[in-house]
Parts: sequence; C-alpha cells; structure tokens
Amino acid sequence: MRPVNLIPPEQRRGDHGQLRTGPLVYVVLGALALVLIGVTMLVLTDNRISDSKAEVATLKREDAAAQAEAVKLAAYTQFRTLAEQRIATVRELADSRFDWERVMRELALVLPSNVWLTSLDASATSSTSLGGEGGGGGAAMRGAIAGPALVLAGCATGQEAVAEFVTALKDIDGVTRVGLESSELASKSSEAGAGGGGGGDCRTRSFIAQFNLVVAFDAAPVPAEEGEEATATSTSATTSSESSEGSEGAEG
Repeated sequence: MRPVNLIPPEQRRGDHGQLRTGPLVYVVLGALALVLIGVTMLVLTDNRISDSKAEVATLKREDAAAQAEAVKLAAYTQFRTLAEQRIATVRELADSRFDWERVMRELALVLPSNVWLTSLDASATSSTSLGGEGGGGGAAMRGAIAGPALVLAGCATGQEAVAEFVTALKDIDGVTRVGLESSELASKSSEAGAGGGGGGDCRTRSFIAQFNLVVAFDAAPVPAEEGEEATATSTSATTSSESSEGSEGAEG
C-alpha cells in the first residue's frame, strides 16, 4: 500500500514549504525597536518639559506674590530699621556718659580741710579744651589720658597735706590713677596767692604748697566720635572763701 498524506498541502511542512529567513528580518525588527524607544523617550522628554514649564510658571506667580507682599511690608521694615538705629544711638550715648555729679560729690567728701582748690576742670576726652584759671596746669598730663579726667590745682598746708590729698583722691569710685604734675612750696616773702603752679589765690599764708594734679578714670568709656567736642559736662570753679574750713564747698 502506498502511504497517503491526509494533511492539506498548505499546512504541510517539509523542505519545500519551509520559510527562508535572513538577517534582513532582524535588522528591520531592531530598527522598529529603536524607533519605538526613540518615540518613548521623546514623549517622556516632552512631558518633562511641560512639567518644568508649569513649575516655572507657578514659581513666577509665587515670586510675584512674594514681591507684592514685600512691598506692602516695606514700611514696617524701614520703621524697624529706624527703631534699631535709634536704640543703638541711645545705647551708645548712654555708654559714653560719665557721672560727673557723683564724682563731684565724692570729691567734696574726700577733700581735707587743709587743702584749698583754686581750679577744677572735668573733661570726657583729652581733646576737650581745658577751661578755668587752672587750664594751663595739668594740660600735659591730661593729654596722655584718653578717657575722662579731672585737672585740679590748689594749695595745701604743706607737702604732706598734698600727699594725703593724692591718697584720698584714690578713694573716689572709678579713679584708676592720680598724677601729680607739680607741688611747690611758696616763698616766705611772697604773697600767698602770687605765682605758683596753681594759678590762683591761696588767700592765706597757712597754705604754703601749691600743686597741680590729674585724676584719671581710665576704665570709663570714651565717646566714639573723634575730633568732636566731648559731650560730657566740662566745669570750672574758682573758690573765693577766706576760711579754710569752707574748702568742702568748692563747686564743679
């Protein structure tokens, strides 16, 4: 018997019906895959660009709103800045002030009865001009002190009384040093008030030593403005009482 193939001819597989494939098919498939990948990347990139544009637009709107709010609050910012500047100015002025009233009160307390002040000058800085009759005495030593200082001139019963007065001045709160510029004994034949470094009238022969000294307050703050006249009060007093017991009434 002859074998009969019952499979339809179009569905038969054999040498004659087998498909012939080559590298061209793979090249086409690879090209299609590359095109698909390129289209996908293009779409994704376009989506990112759209998202970035939307984010930029949102940020611009937020920035415009913030600038508008800043313009509204600019007046408050300027007011706060002005207030801070005024507070700083007041604090600076307060720090540069010096309590001359307290110093004068303590000076009156430590001034002994055997010492007579003929001149007193108080200044906050060395650039302040010395006033009063005793302006010449103590000027050299005063120039070497940057902060507040007292320049005193007067008479005493002797050199020992001058030394005691220098020691007493150190008891004033805030005094860092006391410099004695000169202390000279008056001539017996001269009038008590004539000549001498004090530059004033000692009034009585019992006061035979004339002195000039400077009291420094180095720890006190120095005003920040250089070249301008010091803001602290500068006082000069010349006493005229004939009684030595009234020396505590010397005014500054």
